[in-house]
Formats: sequence, C-alpha cells, structure tokens
Amino acid sequence: MKLMIVRHGEPDYSIDSLTPKGWREAELLAKRLSKLDIKDFYVSPLGRAQDTASFTLKKMGRQAKVLPWLHEFDAPMRKPNYPEKDTVTWDWLPQDWMADERFFHYDQWLENEYMQKYGVKEKYDQVIQKFDQFMEGYGYKREGHFYRVVKANHDLVVLFCHFGLECVLLSHLLGVSPMILWHNTCVLPSAVTLLISEERKKGIGAFRMNYMGDISHLYAGNEEPSFAVRFCETFEDDTRH
Repeated sequence: MKLMIVRHGEPDYSIDSLTPKGWREAELLAKRLSKLDIKDFYVSPLGRAQDTASFTLKKMGRQAKVLPWLHEFDAPMRKPNYPEKDTVTWDWLPQDWMADERFFHYDQWLENEYMQKYGVKEKYDQVIQKFDQFMEGYGYKREGHFYRVVKANHDLVVLFCHFGLECVLLSHLLGVSPMILWHNTCVLPSAVTLLISEERKKGIGAFRMNYMGDISHLYAGNEEPSFAVRFCETFEDDTRH
C-alpha cells in the first residue's frame, strides 16, 4: 500500500483558504498528481486543504471523502514562549522543548507537564485510533509497532491535510516523537510525503517513508517555494522570526 500525505498550499488563515500563491501551488500540484493511479482521495474539513485538493479532483473528475480527524491537530496550550495566550501544540523554542529529554522519546513525550495539563494525550490518541481504523479498512491492522497484513495491496491513497496533523501520523508510522518532527522537519505548502508498505515476512507490514516534503512540482512550474512555514536562517535576517 502507498500512503501519500499532501500539505495544503500557502494558506490565508484569515479566511481559511489559500493565498494567490497557494492557488498557483495547488494547480501545479494537480498536474503532478493527475498523472498517478490513485485509488482514493481523502481531505480535511478545513477550507485550505479542500481548496488545495479542488484542482486535482476537478482535473481527474474525482471526489474526495471528508474525514474530520484530518483536521489540523488542535490541542492548544499556553507554552513557555507564549504564556499569555493559547497557541498550537508545537512551535516551541528550541531551548524550551529540548530541555526536556522526554520529548525525544516516542513513548515519553506525553509525560511532559504541558502535554498532560492541556489534554494532548487524549487528542493524540483520538487521531491515532481513527487512523488505525482507516488503515484496517485497507487491509492493514495495527499490532504493537507494526501492521498485520490482512489484505495486501498496491493501492495509492492520498490525504490532503496539514503539517501538524501529518507529523502526528508520521510519529505513529515511524515510531518517533512528534516533537522531533514538528520542530526538526519542514514540510512546505503543497509538499508531498510518500510512505510505502513493506512486507519482508508474510503477514507483517511496516511503512517506510520514501520521501518527505517533496516540492518538485513547484520547481517544474518555476514557482518559488513558500517561506510560510520557516523561520529566519540567521537572527539578523529580515525574515520571519
């Protein structure tokens, strides 16, 4: 089985849609995806993901099923760097999250006091439960850290969603803390991530990430990558801090 996770194009959060650049990214993405043999499409309920998917679906004459759990991961909290307002679960400063060794372990990161206080475990478990039910529908039943292959297949399934949610799914599939993925990886708007199952012993499956955050469709269309998800390379840069 092939699982393709697509982040929405450059967002305009004020209207939960895309910027003019984001619409161009979505159009170039459609040229790429329309060449593939895709079994099923799924999309987040949020507008920016649905707008990104719209070009591909129209070009291929297809429809996507809306899955509520593909919503951006929303367990807002008041973190050390934002103590006076609720913000997303991630976006910690390096000196804050890296000070807690538990954040580096897939089975300990939820023990952090902030994660416990703001109910992150409950939200994380809900998403993972829904995802595993979804995977079982394609013949892959979760057992511990791997999947029992009930019905092997070569289906390509596409999920249009969000960076925070994508890192949650990847943390489950790869057995790593999402804090590492949230803070040490970068998935630019409209980027594509591909995981493919491997069955080295009959009936036992695991997913290997073939690539993450690929934006070759933007380069093919002479479209500059968005800076929306990055921060300044050096502190003196006149860019996002």
